[in-house]
Amino acid sequence: MLSINEYRSEFIAYLDAKKLDKEPRNLYEPISYIIGLGGKRLRPVLVLMATEVFDIDYKRALDAAFAIEVFHNFSLVHDDIMDNAPVRRGQTTVHEKWDINTGILSGDAMLIMAYQLFENYDPPVFRQLAMLFSKTALEVCEGQQYDVDFESRDDVMLPEYLKMIEYKTAVLVAAALKMGAIVAEAPIKAQERMYDFGLNLGIAFQLQDDYLDVFGDPETFGKQVGGDIIENKKTYLYLKAMISASEMGKKELEHLYSIQPKETDTKVHAVREIFKRTGADAATRNAISDYTAKAFSVLEDMEISAVKKGLLRQFGEKLMNRTV
Repeated sequence: MLSINEYRSEFIAYLDAKKLDKEPRNLYEPISYIIGLGGKRLRPVLVLMATEVFDIDYKRALDAAFAIEVFHNFSLVHDDIMDNAPVRRGQTTVHEKWDINTGILSGDAMLIMAYQLFENYDPPVFRQLAMLFSKTALEVCEGQQYDVDFESRDDVMLPEYLKMIEYKTAVLVAAALKMGAIVAEAPIKAQERMYDFGLNLGIAFQLQDDYLDVFGDPETFGKQVGGDIIENKKTYLYLKAMISASEMGKKELEHLYSIQPKETDTKVHAVREIFKRTGADAATRNAISDYTAKAFSVLEDMEISAVKKGLLRQFGEKLMNRTV
């Protein structure tokens, strides 16, 4: 097996060889643009790694890896439109660079392209990939809708939030790993364990993202620290604080999440202090550790070599020890 960086390099080389300069240009240029903006390429790397875990050449999984990367970027284009976001990965978003209609249509084309890539596999593998992809894509949409609904609700419960991040983020990580196992035609039990490993790791990843948004280092985080607080997002930190806070603390937090002051730094600082005072920060770190431990527990039960377990564990540890 290759190292994580080597899988990433191989996938990027595959991407560079793809030609998306087709007509009409205003449909395909935005697709090439968003895919070319980079990112960590975590999901396609997982597809390639999972394939070689079962002793099948990762090159057989490149099309499946591209499919999941295209879908991920499709969801980002549409999310940016919904959020009216001006910047993605430090660059202008598709709908800002072109227009909203182009963003919608190019996003739709990306979803179709993802399905087309599965056509390069034999019928039994194609069917499994398409079934998993359809289920996952629908869950991602459901997670996005939950996220939108939560913005206008004051009664969001912790289990609801965990379900939202499972659907919006974790299922795509889980699907990436299972896709690799499907391409390798691994036993069904092995496929499901790969999925469970990815699901728990994906939840931990999103909780870590929530935590870093508030407590991350502005120099390394890559985006504005406190963005979730400014946008009044009811994250795991917020919900934990509301459970643990005194009545006065709850009212203070609710008030802070109902205002949009000109000086946002004051609001971010005040909310951060409440998160510390209520122990929400420590509770979130514990939850990250718990879900990571669950993922590694599933990994230990897999019937694969210690070396392969070690590589997957290394990936998980690198993900959870990130500062960006």
